[in-house]
Amino acid sequence: MTQRLIPDLVLTEAGWTSGRGVTLEGGRIASIEPVDRPSSGDVTLAGKALVPGTVNAHCHTFQSLLRGLGDDLDFTGWRDRVLYPFSERLDRRGIALGASFAFAEMLLGGATTCVDFFYLQDEGNENAEAVIEAARAVGIRLVLARAMYDWEGAPKRYRETVADAARRTRELIAAHREDQTTMVQPAPHSPHGASSEMIRAGSEIAETEVTRFHIHVAEARSEGERTLREHGATPIRYLDGLGVLGPRMIGVHCVWLDDEEIGLMGARRAALAYCPSSNMFLGDGITRVPELLKAGVRIGLGTDGGCTNNRLSVFEEMRMTSLLQRVRLLDGAAIDAVTAFGLGTRSGAEVLGVEAGVIAPGRLADLVAVDLDDASLHPRIDLLKSMVYAMSCRAITDVWVHGRRVVESGRLVTVDERELLAQVRELTQGWCAPQAVAGLGPRRPRRDGEPWSI
Repeated sequence: MTQRLIPDLVLTEAGWTSGRGVTLEGGRIASIEPVDRPSSGDVTLAGKALVPGTVNAHCHTFQSLLRGLGDDLDFTGWRDRVLYPFSERLDRRGIALGASFAFAEMLLGGATTCVDFFYLQDEGNENAEAVIEAARAVGIRLVLARAMYDWEGAPKRYRETVADAARRTRELIAAHREDQTTMVQPAPHSPHGASSEMIRAGSEIAETEVTRFHIHVAEARSEGERTLREHGATPIRYLDGLGVLGPRMIGVHCVWLDDEEIGLMGARRAALAYCPSSNMFLGDGITRVPELLKAGVRIGLGTDGGCTNNRLSVFEEMRMTSLLQRVRLLDGAAIDAVTAFGLGTRSGAEVLGVEAGVIAPGRLADLVAVDLDDASLHPRIDLLKSMVYAMSCRAITDVWVHGRRVVESGRLVTVDERELLAQVRELTQGWCAPQAVAGLGPRRPRRDGEPWSI
């Protein structure tokens, strides 16, 4: 299907332009050309600006169902009293519902691509397939980061042998290699949640299947201290020693890195999925983004899970990225709006190997329309800066993924939002009741060797 979108403004590689029509064909942008007058069949977007869809480089979609349960807990309390027990309550239908719920929120907030770092495996790929089907139905572009997890202290449904995890991950990649809106990439969980053999297996899969691979790294300071005691090296040095630190690796978080580790990531051309709000929510710290960029590290922005952030907006992560670096460095110019916007769009797409994040011929037609009359974008001084620092999510009116309009006039086209929320309420009814939380038992101290990243 071919369609032409005619907004008031288009954000192209050259900047804002007016009087242009953006033609979509076969899921991609076919052309951007001057328009004298609309033709029959054109989609006229009067009073709106067209921008690239944002890219959520790290999330755990099922965790949206746990939102509010672990607020104001530290990491160990959140994990042991909320994540572990409540994730055990989710059957395949619940996993799919959590994914649909998260995908819907992301689309309404302008995110057109999501990485779901997924680890509720239950000894197979059926749960992962349920997430993929949910993404297809709701209409988001999905990168399914299939976790590979063998730490014995985690719930059984998270864990697999190295051989099983490698085989199942390869099978899932093969099953979706030709999908237009789904990519599958391996994701050894972390230096603590995955053995050295599991981490090497994930890296090897990425090499032979020509994908990226994802791994949580250095989220908490104590994680680095533990890795140093167990392996004689801090997390990035440990991964480098395993031979997996390279251009296919996407490290998630990377909060606690020293100068040499930052230099190593840049020299090895590794990438980062940075989750500023989640790092704040759990009290982890602040990743050194300007230094990483200067070292040549490619960076995308992620929200992390819905119960370690509570919002799934990449526009919010752009704002937080800029503000956090300013306060860390006491420098109001540490990260500007143009840089932050690029991290949440073009750079995030490039990190994942997705041809999106910019409005240009040949790129994927993942687009967002913004209401120029929304109060949050006034006074009109610098539109891009206002989108990063001031824009309300209500200004996002229309969203296209692979040329398919999935949000129109602020409403999802693909699913019934009321029915979706009714199912969420039905599933989670009673979860927040005092007796439900009290029944989880007292918080226990963190055990040696337990992973910090989930």
